[in-house]
Amino acid sequence: MSAVTVVAALQIGSMPGGKAQTLEKILSFEKDILESRASLVVMPEALLGGYPKGETFGTQLGYRLPAGRAAFADYFTHAVDVPGKETEVLAALSQRTGASLVVGVIERDQSTLYCSALFFEPQQGLVAKHRKLMPTGTERLIWGQGDGSTLPVVASQAGRIGAAICWENHMPLLRTAMYAKNVEIWCAPTVDERDIWQASMRHIAHEGRCFVISACQVQPSPETLGIDIAGWEKDRPLIQGGSLIIGPLGDVLAGPLRQQEGLVTAEIDISDIVKARYDFDVVGHYSRPDVFSLSVDETRKKTVNFK
Repeated sequence: MSAVTVVAALQIGSMPGGKAQTLEKILSFEKDILESRASLVVMPEALLGGYPKGETFGTQLGYRLPAGRAAFADYFTHAVDVPGKETEVLAALSQRTGASLVVGVIERDQSTLYCSALFFEPQQGLVAKHRKLMPTGTERLIWGQGDGSTLPVVASQAGRIGAAICWENHMPLLRTAMYAKNVEIWCAPTVDERDIWQASMRHIAHEGRCFVISACQVQPSPETLGIDIAGWEKDRPLIQGGSLIIGPLGDVLAGPLRQQEGLVTAEIDISDIVKARYDFDVVGHYSRPDVFSLSVDETRKKTVNFK
């Protein structure tokens, strides 16, 4: 049975004016989403809240500078509460366009920040979130770690959708867990612009026999943004984009889009997944549970439990 639908990646970047200006930028694509008739739109990592590429937050090994603490406090103000007023705006956008949304945000929870992906459905609004399990490198200075309680696969109108954020996509056991949940459309919010990222996205689609939507930020050169990054080439974009959509046999259906904003769209047929898994179902007939097994702890981890 055919299940044809249009899916999309919205390639834009966080605005220098902060989350309110970025939210306006997202809303400016409402007409494009409507005209595309997309049933699902994926947006980049850390879109609301920002990805502070090149920022050191005044950290040296063994000590932190006061200016770095001030920089973090400013960054903290641009994070979003979940739920909060920004999520209400995004839920309304989902309802007006009729599109499911997956949006990368910097989530504020008390005094800790998380790099998260939020899931919105047209009728239910905010339905789920995924917190990045392992921030990469110096991201660990500013973001907390998620746990197994936020590994959702959502039964959206487009298909069963799940998300892995940026380099989480390189974690084989995370991928296995998501495959076991029968993810059909793999959403990959990112800021990774490199060619090797494109190869990773094609590999995941081919390995999981699922559709992949990778949405990357696009940002001009640091000089244009008024940012000074030591050693950065003067005219090189900070993030050049590269959003794309891939089919379940690893074939590129749309993109990559580079160095410009835009909506990358493709028509997909979910029934193609069964055809693709005919000879390779990584957690089904092509698995060896007698040799390999994976245990996933999905309980929420709390430092303090009141009884």
